[in-house]
Amino acid sequence: MKTWSLFYYTAIFILLLPSLALASEERRPNILFFLVDDMGVTDTSVQFLQDVDGQLIHAPLNDRYRTPHLARLANQGMRFTNAYAYSVCTPTRVSLLSGVYATRLHITTWTHPHHTLDTGQVSEGGVRGPRWKTTGLSTDRLTLPRLLGQAGYRTICCGKAHFGPNDTLAGNPLNLGFDINIAGHGAGAPGSYLGKQNFARKGKRPDVWTVPGLEKYHGQDVFLTEALTRELKQTISQTVNDNRPFFAYMAHYAVHSPFQVDKRFAGNYPNLQGKALAFATMVEGMDKSLGDLLDHLQTLGVAEETLVIFYSDNGSDGPPNRPLRGIKGSRFLGGNRVPLVAAWAKPNAQHPAQQACPISAGSIEDDLVTPVDFLPTLAAIAQVRLPKGVKLDGHNLSPYLRGLSGTHRPQQFLLHFPHGRHRSQLYTTWTDDGWKLTYEYAARRWHLHHLTSDLGEQQNLIDQHPNRALAMARQMVAELDRQQAQYPRTVEDGSPVRPDLQRLEALVAKAGSRTD
Repeated sequence: MKTWSLFYYTAIFILLLPSLALASEERRPNILFFLVDDMGVTDTSVQFLQDVDGQLIHAPLNDRYRTPHLARLANQGMRFTNAYAYSVCTPTRVSLLSGVYATRLHITTWTHPHHTLDTGQVSEGGVRGPRWKTTGLSTDRLTLPRLLGQAGYRTICCGKAHFGPNDTLAGNPLNLGFDINIAGHGAGAPGSYLGKQNFARKGKRPDVWTVPGLEKYHGQDVFLTEALTRELKQTISQTVNDNRPFFAYMAHYAVHSPFQVDKRFAGNYPNLQGKALAFATMVEGMDKSLGDLLDHLQTLGVAEETLVIFYSDNGSDGPPNRPLRGIKGSRFLGGNRVPLVAAWAKPNAQHPAQQACPISAGSIEDDLVTPVDFLPTLAAIAQVRLPKGVKLDGHNLSPYLRGLSGTHRPQQFLLHFPHGRHRSQLYTTWTDDGWKLTYEYAARRWHLHHLTSDLGEQQNLIDQHPNRALAMARQMVAELDRQQAQYPRTVEDGSPVRPDLQRLEALVAKAGSRTD
């Protein structure tokens, strides 16, 4: 009898193991990563810039745009005023997914839907771009969805993927660890935002830019942003019903070109027209999507256990984000400073998930953060350990979210763009604790800016601070080599073109004993 009882209870325990595992998974927080395309740091009514005294700057565009739901999220949690992305989309997206610098991945510009098309080649001043990895992110790499999926999460990619070309494995998000793919592929822009145009280029049959998987909306009067929101809401509902935690990567195609008016909001901008009107309505449509998802989480009863991250993949492709200089693709801050907010979908300090990572309402953090930080941060919050031997470039930001004092990651960021076909070309920037050094390879020209006092990067301080510039240049080169950067090449013989330190050394010698 005792032997039978032991067998009986052992069998029952084995049968219950999946339920016990599920119960453990239920204690993990859900994650909604809300990524906007080409949204600059002032393309919102929320303020994300600070002046030299640490006060929030009210930028001109803050009065143009209507983003009440982003404001709601920021008021519930923490906004970051010094968040960086790369200056174009694919590098940010692959770094976000892998926790590895785009420079190290050799994916330093945007990938085309066909891998044979090189979007980064340029020749200027006898210098050309290197042979970079046009095939996108390797599918054998550790990725955030793959890591979370192994811990029991259902991982959902909704919207723009752009991790690699359509004719490579990276073109399909399912090959990178996602369980579900909604309308994601290798194109970095939709053919159209209009369901009546089948989300394809007007007057053309479906091509590489046509958004896939949304055929049920074809011919309907629906904007792409709304269609994606409906699809994600349905998928999250099913996941909650299945008692699974979720990682939902809501990556809108908006507010990327083509610039098309979302007529739901056109009446809110009577003084705008053309691209400016289209851009404003696309911003508001994106914000409505955020609000709809926050409300949906509350309806499902999981808002208190869902962490929301709001981020953009690069600077604005709309109006210049003054006081910043430049827009998407440029070497200036307007190309890579972006909005970032982290908050619980519904604050409740008594909820176990929020007790593990409390985020103070309305808090502001001014330390520098970058795309590679999201994987280690979200892994830590989800209480998921990295596999042994895996090395990441990113840092865990959760101490900031918990309000712990101090600096929790180096205040440095390398942006390497040895390419062309954008607003700036063939350059590297090195940001270090409020200073920014830029090198232009074709012109062999250096720029030094003190960002704390000169967000507009109007004054080149190379001549005034040659010693600082040289020290930063040596740091830049060391970091380029540490990240195994691909340097531009000479057109003549293909030899690598490295930053010219001799010019700075000559400036230091000319300055003599003068110190910075």
